[in-house]
Amino acid sequence: MEIKGRKAEILIPERKIKDKVKELGKKISKDFEGKELLVVGILKGSFIFMADLVREIKGKVYIDFMQVSSYHTEMESSGEVIFVKDLSTDIKGKNVLIVDDIIDTGRTLEALVEALKQREPEVLKTCVLLDKKERREVDFDADYVGFVIPDKFVIGYGLDWAEEGRTLKDIYAVED
Repeated sequence: MEIKGRKAEILIPERKIKDKVKELGKKISKDFEGKELLVVGILKGSFIFMADLVREIKGKVYIDFMQVSSYHTEMESSGEVIFVKDLSTDIKGKNVLIVDDIIDTGRTLEALVEALKQREPEVLKTCVLLDKKERREVDFDADYVGFVIPDKFVIGYGLDWAEEGRTLKDIYAVED
C-alpha cells in the first residue's frame, strides 16, 4: 500500500487487533467488576479503538471525550501538550479509564493524567492500543497496553497521517 507517496506495510493485521481488543476488554471488565466506569477517549485517534473496546467491557460503562494535542508537524511530536476539548462530565469520585491510540514520548498521557488527578477521581487508569517504548521521554507507562511496537510511524485503525489513513482496518508502518 502507498500513502502520500510512501510505501506502507501491515504491521498489525485486523484479526490480531480484534483479538487484542477482546483481551483488553476482559481484563478491564475483571478489574472494574461491579463498578461503574467512565471511559474517556482521546480524540481523534482513539475513537475506533475506544468504540470496539467499550463493546467488550462488561458492566455499566459511560463515555466522554477529550481532545489534546502535541503534534505541530505531520509526523513529529512537539512535546508541548495543548488541551483542545475538555470533559463534559464531572469525574470526582468516579472510576475513570483514559483510552488513547498510542503512547510514545509519554508526555501527553502524563500531562493528561496529572490534570485529571486534580479532579479527584476514585480510580484513574490508562489504556493504549500501541506503545512505542523506545521513544519514551518520561517515566510513564499505561495500565493496559495492546501492542508494543517499534519506533515506526503508523497509520490505520484510527491513527492518521494529516487526516489520511484513519479508516484502514489494519495498522500499517509507513517507511521513512
